[in-house]
Amino acid sequence: MNTRQIKVLVVDDESDFRQLMTFWLESKGYSILSAADGEAGIKLAQENNPDIIFMDLRMPNMDGAETIGRIRQFNKEVPIIVISAYIDDPKAIAAMSHGVSGVFYKGTDFKESLSLLEAALRTHKKLKE
Repeated sequence: MNTRQIKVLVVDDESDFRQLMTFWLESKGYSILSAADGEAGIKLAQENNPDIIFMDLRMPNMDGAETIGRIRQFNKEVPIIVISAYIDDPKAIAAMSHGVSGVFYKGTDFKESLSLLEAALRTHKKLKE
């Protein structure tokens, strides 16, 4: 898999976390788009058609579940991995109803995000074949 051609959209209102995630994924060869809120994430998703999205659940103005719902209106197939700082986040249940590929918990080793990303892309690629 040529990671340089794979576009990953990271949507998170915490700039430090977003920068760390961007740096980590870029170091693994992925092309990264990032947004600080749901509205910007929706716009980037429409304009750039990312291969996979990491979406924070708890953001001001529009939470991750609502953002995912709006993205699903124009892209039902893109794999989405939700980001949460809380193991028992009720917002995760709302996000799951929109079809997500996994949950990445903040505080977990970034290697876990890479495992989730690769598994979601493998599954998605098989679905498209």
